[in-house]
Amino acid sequence: MGKSRLEAFSDGVIAIIITIMVLELKAPHEASLDALRPLVSILLSYALSFLYVGIYWNNHHHLLYVAVRVSGGILWANLHLLFWLSLIPFTTAWMDENHYDPVPTALYGAVLFMAGIAYLVLQHLIIVSQGADSILKRAVGPDWKGKLSPLAYLAAVVMAPWSSGLSLALYVGTALLWLIPDRRIERVLHDGESVGVNGG
Repeated sequence: MGKSRLEAFSDGVIAIIITIMVLELKAPHEASLDALRPLVSILLSYALSFLYVGIYWNNHHHLLYVAVRVSGGILWANLHLLFWLSLIPFTTAWMDENHYDPVPTALYGAVLFMAGIAYLVLQHLIIVSQGADSILKRAVGPDWKGKLSPLAYLAAVVMAPWSSGLSLALYVGTALLWLIPDRRIERVLHDGESVGVNGG
């Protein structure tokens, strides 16, 4: 099965997720900077969640770029990932509406945790379908960032009843970790092209 429909569907769902989040931003009725002050918290929550959705979109693109074929298992794993990502607007709004109360803050982390696990499952199924010598297998390697992130989210969930601030710091820190460009797949592709040119 080809991957173009899967890519198009996933891009559409992610675009809708971002649209839902931005619709939560209500413009103030007054035309002054002071009127924006109550919205600072909402804007920060939106920025964090937008960043997370953007990170998943970027990494999802790289995953599918090196996939040669798509199996039924990959289709379901992709839907599983999109399901958890689709809950980000709800948990973002709930967390902000309740001023980062422990329960909504923990639920936000639980959704991030499940999305992280879903991404690892999708990645694993793509590697299995492509074979042990696939580009993705070579590029991923030990994947310490991919395995560390769910642990950070889980720690933030456990920590939320005692300190929502520390939980938020973990969410922000993990997002910033992924902002560092991850060029593993690009590097392996480039190396493969170099070998083809030089060895050809």
